[in-house]
Amino acid sequence: MQVTMTVNGDQVSHDVEARLLLVHYLRDVLGLTGTHWGCDTSNCGTCVVWMDGEPVKSCTVLAAMADGRAVRTVEGLEQDGVLDPVQEGFTECHGLQCGFCTPGMLMTARALLDRNPDPDEGEIREAISGQICRCTGYSTIVRSIRWAAEKERLGAADEPAAAPAGGA
Repeated sequence: MQVTMTVNGDQVSHDVEARLLLVHYLRDVLGLTGTHWGCDTSNCGTCVVWMDGEPVKSCTVLAAMADGRAVRTVEGLEQDGVLDPVQEGFTECHGLQCGFCTPGMLMTARALLDRNPDPDEGEIREAISGQICRCTGYSTIVRSIRWAAEKERLGAADEPAAAPAGGA
């Protein structure tokens, strides 16, 4: 079947099998390997992308379901060579270790900050609760998201003085 969608601002169109998952379409057809594939059961959250602005687990969405929709992947976070504050926060606050869960965490964090620019620790933990990180214990991930929120509050020209301390 023919699918046409907008991925990271570019319209793409391909013939695909009706049973092809969106995660495989992104990785295998489009070559966007930033979206990771972990479980095929929607348990791990490594495959989170946005569809029409909402986070979805792409291992449980058929490519055909994205026909006519807008999809944004982790590759779409960076704009014109500038990292998204969430990406910067994960770097500054060591929000990743092995990096496997990172793309899904970044997409979920960006969606959270778009809805709530000043989330507290509990709101961050709730937002990322559908994702599994086997390495960090989540403290550095929470700290990274708080750093990004602070950077956005300060404005693009300013950097948070340091990683927010305490409670994470």
